[in-house]
This record gives sequence, C-alpha cells and structure tokens, in this order.
Amino acid sequence: MRTRYIVTYDVCEPRRLRRVFKVMKGAGDHLQLSVFRCDLSDRQLEVLKEKLTREIKGKDQVLFVEVGPSDGGLAERIWSLGKPYEEAEQGPVIV
Repeated sequence: MRTRYIVTYDVCEPRRLRRVFKVMKGAGDHLQLSVFRCDLSDRQLEVLKEKLTREIKGKDQVLFVEVGPSDGGLAERIWSLGKPYEEAEQGPVIV
C-alpha cells in the first residue's frame, strides 16, 4: 500500500538545492517550486528520507505532510486559489 505525501523543502545553498531537486524529481510529481507530491510505500519513504538526509547535511529543512492513501481522493482534500489544482497523470515512481 502506498501513502501520498506532500514534500516541500527549504535549501539555502544552490548546489545542495540542485541535488535535493534531483532526488525529489525521481520520487514524485513536481507541483510548484520546491513542492512535490509523492506516492510512496513504507520502504520507498525510508529510502527517500535517507537520500535527502545525506544531501541536506543537517543544514536545510525538508517537510513531509502525509495526505492519506494514494488510491485517490487528493483532489477532494487540496484546493487552490487562483489557478485550479489539477492532479497530474499517475506514472511510475522511481526511487
């Protein structure tokens, strides 16, 4: 079973920022600047956390917000102002 997470990060140094972005690009869908939607198994979540921990070196912050099961319903729990929120097409998640 996969769980959906909204993952956002605040990275101060451009080189680390690029590396964190690259890790996240392989883990989920890029929604906005430093915000990703990730559907992850427990094991995939642990691997992602390990990779990010190595990249941020305790100097930056990554936040994980658990949204719920990834089998749907996200659009019912997230809304936007301005441009409408549109859920991206689901594809394979490579971690």
